[in-house]
Amino acid sequence: MKPFLFLLLTLLPLHAQTGDKLVASARKQIGVTLYYDSHYTTLEYPNGDVPSDRGVCTDVVIRAMRDGLSKDLQKLVHEDMAGNFSAYPKDWGLSKPDKNIDHRRVPNLKTWLKRQGWQLPLPAPNDSAKFLPGDIVTCTVPPNLPHVMIVSDRKTDGGVPLVIHNIGGGAAEQDMLFNFPLTGLYRMKP
Repeated sequence: MKPFLFLLLTLLPLHAQTGDKLVASARKQIGVTLYYDSHYTTLEYPNGDVPSDRGVCTDVVIRAMRDGLSKDLQKLVHEDMAGNFSAYPKDWGLSKPDKNIDHRRVPNLKTWLKRQGWQLPLPAPNDSAKFLPGDIVTCTVPPNLPHVMIVSDRKTDGGVPLVIHNIGGGAAEQDMLFNFPLTGLYRMKP
């Protein structure tokens, strides 16, 4: 067996475990996170969070990683930004990291995910076979709002994976993978 194929076959079951945990944790937010609330909030550090009944799209990912995988994105993103601030977007005019908000911004999460080596090439439009449960997908909601979603293990009758996200009405699992232009696909390595 070729080394790459062996490595791929070895890692896929491990990703499935990680992906399943991320999806299960994200799904637990449905019915709990009821509101979309983007207000700046001073958070405890580490493991800070806004009240669980509210949040933004990034909070779904943050909570799923913290509760399902014991990964604190607040701490991980803050520490990486503190040591590599120039690698991150400057969209907010900050001169240093802000542990209260940096992990809650999609462009910062995209940068952090890419820096972990988790970025994959974007598949052709509507190629749903390339997405696995637990993949993290970013897109742009018109006109220019960055958004992040977690790919579910559930699919439509047509085979398109659902996504778990908060796009305005709280955490939900919906058929919206291809509703907006995709800007990133990320798959955690075990």
